[in-house]
Amino acid sequence: MAACVDKWHPTHAGRLSGAIYRFLPDGATDRAVVTTAPASASGGGDDVWDELRAEAQADADAEPLLRKFYGDLVLSRQSLEAALAAHLSAKLCVPGVLPQDALRDLLAAALAAHPDAGRAARADLRAARDRDAACERMVHCFLYYKGFLALQAHRAAHGLWSEGRSAAALLLQNRASEVFGVDIHPGARIGSGILFDHATAIVIGETAVVGNDVSILHGVTLGGTGKESGDRHPKVGDGVLIGAGASVLGNVRIGAGAKIGAGAVVLRDVPEGTTAVGNPAKAVGKKAAPQRRRPEEQPGVTMEQGSSDYVI
Repeated sequence: MAACVDKWHPTHAGRLSGAIYRFLPDGATDRAVVTTAPASASGGGDDVWDELRAEAQADADAEPLLRKFYGDLVLSRQSLEAALAAHLSAKLCVPGVLPQDALRDLLAAALAAHPDAGRAARADLRAARDRDAACERMVHCFLYYKGFLALQAHRAAHGLWSEGRSAAALLLQNRASEVFGVDIHPGARIGSGILFDHATAIVIGETAVVGNDVSILHGVTLGGTGKESGDRHPKVGDGVLIGAGASVLGNVRIGAGAKIGAGAVVLRDVPEGTTAVGNPAKAVGKKAAPQRRRPEEQPGVTMEQGSSDYVI
């Protein structure tokens, strides 16, 4: 079977006087092609992209085998959005049916039309670096973490869905589900600073809403309870941590800073700052007045899976 082929494959890239230069394997010359580095999605400097590029360069210098790989996917790209479009299109294309270059253009256009997706992707990269003890560098998350990649495919798909382009959005959902094992309906609304840890078999339904700074482990379902239509999926607040294999079913609310234990089946609302475990899930711990935590102290950020001290 023929491979998906990108039309442009640089072999080396770096920085020169504030610009990006790259060497093209045209078979005739190694001359550098210089372009201006783009501004970040926020309009100013782009610390995340700069750090990710520096990490990629360090890895490429340390491992010669990786030079072309890192060059193609990171060092030759002008922005995080361009790199995401290239990387995702290489993963999600279908040989002979869905060409890589056409898919890259679709992803790039969706990300360009929805700059919030780029800002959220940067927050997601920071979240992986700061919360996942196994993530030493953001570039490793960008290249190798399927939870991150599935989430960014969803962000592009959600942008298309919001424009009424449901067919294209569902295409991205399907390919991401097949390739990454993560199934997120393009209608779902997901905040920034999200960590999908391990990510295999995460399922998120159409009307689900996930807040900011949330961490979700593998095997989690945010689903419905039957054939009902309309608003039928969970609403997850900021700073929530959902353990491996948990199911949250129906239009229930998980309050900010709550923790859902591994394997729990949640069928009713979970108050802010509460830990819920079991099937059906119940709150655990001793009664105490709930205390609002600072964002950096929320379970979704600390990844602390012990019980809280507030119950219903």
